[in-house]
Amino acid sequence: MKRILVPVDLSGATVRVCNAAADLAKAVGGKLIILHVIPPPPVVIGDYYAFDPGQIEDLSREGRKQAAHKLKALGKWFNKRCPSTKVVMHQGAPVAVILRTARIAGCDYIVIGSHGHTAAYDLLIGSTTHGILRKAPCPVVVVPINKGKRKGR
Repeated sequence: MKRILVPVDLSGATVRVCNAAADLAKAVGGKLIILHVIPPPPVVIGDYYAFDPGQIEDLSREGRKQAAHKLKALGKWFNKRCPSTKVVMHQGAPVAVILRTARIAGCDYIVIGSHGHTAAYDLLIGSTTHGILRKAPCPVVVVPINKGKRKGR
């Protein structure tokens, strides 16, 4: 059975990316591994920040709790469409965690969303999708997130 890793950010685009992955799973007889990566909390140095380290940890804990709840609901919903869907949540640098998970799980595909930013944006801000495309251990399917109408249509 083919394993399909689906990294999600739990934004409004998540269902669109998961639907594309479920279609692929159906076509190749695969199962989904839906992965959400929580970036590490920011490091606070000095006394001139709006939050103290305890408040940042509380916010991080609450964020993890909410993400776990959303991820559980997402997995339950997609399990109906694609049996054996597994949901996973890890903390760390998103690109590194996604690549490590793909290798450890022996994934055959990665299905990931892309906002379609310019190369300049990716250079300045960075792009998880770009990082995955450069170093993926398996084929990557990129699902465009911006559904804007093209000119002439």
